[in-house]
Amino acid sequence: MKKKWIITAAIIAVFCLLAAGYKYYQKSQGGEEGAPAAAAPAGPRQNILNVNGLVINHQSLTEDIAMVGNLLPDEEVDLTFETSGKIVEINFQEGTLVKKGDLLAKVNDKPLQAQLSRYEAQLKLAQDRVYRQSTLLEKDAVSQEAFEQARTELAMLNADIDIVKQNIALTELRAPFDGVIGLRNVSEGAYASPSVVVAKLTKISPLKIDMYIPERYADDIKVGTPLTFTVEGQNRTYDAKVYAKESEVDMATRTLAVRAIFPNTAGQLMPGRFISAKIRMSDIPQAIAIPTEAIVPEMGVDKVYVYRGGKAYATTVKTGLRTDALIHIIEGIELGDTIITSGTLQLREALPVKLDVIE
Repeated sequence: MKKKWIITAAIIAVFCLLAAGYKYYQKSQGGEEGAPAAAAPAGPRQNILNVNGLVINHQSLTEDIAMVGNLLPDEEVDLTFETSGKIVEINFQEGTLVKKGDLLAKVNDKPLQAQLSRYEAQLKLAQDRVYRQSTLLEKDAVSQEAFEQARTELAMLNADIDIVKQNIALTELRAPFDGVIGLRNVSEGAYASPSVVVAKLTKISPLKIDMYIPERYADDIKVGTPLTFTVEGQNRTYDAKVYAKESEVDMATRTLAVRAIFPNTAGQLMPGRFISAKIRMSDIPQAIAIPTEAIVPEMGVDKVYVYRGGKAYATTVKTGLRTDALIHIIEGIELGDTIITSGTLQLREALPVKLDVIE
């Protein structure tokens, strides 16, 4: 019985301590016993999101393919003799322009010239023999066989003369086209053969440009497509045109080989140089274009948030040409609309926002 009273007294003491603590808490909060309770807050305060915006205006939108390439000569050949012999003439100056057909070098042809003189000396006699046999044949003084034999001997002599002249021509090295001749590798008195390169001849006007474009543009590049290019060390842009392309896409690199032509009429550029080129694929002068970061893709649909009356509203848009920084908008927004370009992942329909317009 005594134990029961002790437990009851302990419970009452704990209750009194809790009541005193509660009163002390109210006092510390500025409350008075019996004072009316403070009014409850009206509700959670709604935060306003700070965003950047852009007013839609017309602007020019272009799509370019950037690539690298090399300048190639229109024609280039290693000059060699077609026969062997000692070089007796070199008739060109290194690094100069030469014309098609110019005699550049010559090997010794004296034995051939002597042989030609011998045949030419026999030619007159052979022609006279044919004439006499023809006259006698008309008088039935010789047989037809004798006349045919004389005529055959004349034809064979003319053929021998042609062969010697062709062999003499092989001793001459002539320019196959107009161009610039490079450094020579031989001197007079050296022994030349078909394997010895005398010099290199390069046609530098026009120049060709070899480039490789991504396969997605393979059908868009046509003969006559214009392009621009620059070379290192020059603050100038040059114009060229595509004149040929490969018949198939390279399966290893997924690119298409394209070749352009540059007139180079003044000879200002040298073949072998590295170039940076651009091909303009499309040009929209009066486009509605917005930054790529303003697009919000949702379930396969592109959306843009438009600022109206202090709030953000989503609108579906139809897009077109895309560049690295801009997207062409075909439908969905109009001139004068203000689109939101930052914080798009935090935006919700009709969310209050504070706008900072970017010019």
